[in-house]
Amino acid sequence: DKKEPDAKIAKTEEETPDKEEEEKSAKPPAGSSKSGWKNWKKTKESDSGGEESKITYCHWLLKSEPESRLEKGVDVKFSIDDLKAQPNQTTFWDGVRNYQARNFLRAMKLGQQAFFYHSNCKEPGIVGIVKIVKEAYPDHTQFDQKDPHYDSSSRKENPKWSMVDVQFVRMTKRFIPLSEIKAHHLAHKADGGPLKNMMLFTRQRLSIQPLTQEEFDFVLSLEEEKPH
Repeated sequence: DKKEPDAKIAKTEEETPDKEEEEKSAKPPAGSSKSGWKNWKKTKESDSGGEESKITYCHWLLKSEPESRLEKGVDVKFSIDDLKAQPNQTTFWDGVRNYQARNFLRAMKLGQQAFFYHSNCKEPGIVGIVKIVKEAYPDHTQFDQKDPHYDSSSRKENPKWSMVDVQFVRMTKRFIPLSEIKAHHLAHKADGGPLKNMMLFTRQRLSIQPLTQEEFDFVLSLEEEKPH
């Protein structure tokens, strides 16, 4: 009777599925990006002219709940320790019920890395890194009437919802709290830094979020710093 822990991915920050979003492209949105931020430069940056170009997303941020919470009688808790306890430290990332988040799942490529983010808890933030080990395929929980994420409107011949498989890579060298990332985001909004458009603050409720290489590299660099 006990539900397997790998079916307990929490998605409380999801927005209610929006009919208008259903037909949106599976491609992440394009935008503009500026290189050559004055206080943080990568060696690969070759120009400092701030030319605008389309954003490409190659990394991700995945939110999950580390603390117990019942949803339709099922505990949706799933922490990074729960992931580490899975066979091969691998599990499927199920339960996404927002069209934009689903489209991001469908855009994920094998081997891409993502931050594992603890949400809906006393101190949210980034705790580790995972990688995509299986690209998008139908989320079986949409057809399971006992699952809190059951969707009676989805059909097996044309499933609405997808999931990917992720594998634990490593813990971050330290916990990187949301409050610290937000302080950098606010500073970067003022001076054009890499986190100025970070979706963690522009689309806060999405449980699956894309990151540019610049955003991923900057956040990862924070693990080397002492917490403020």
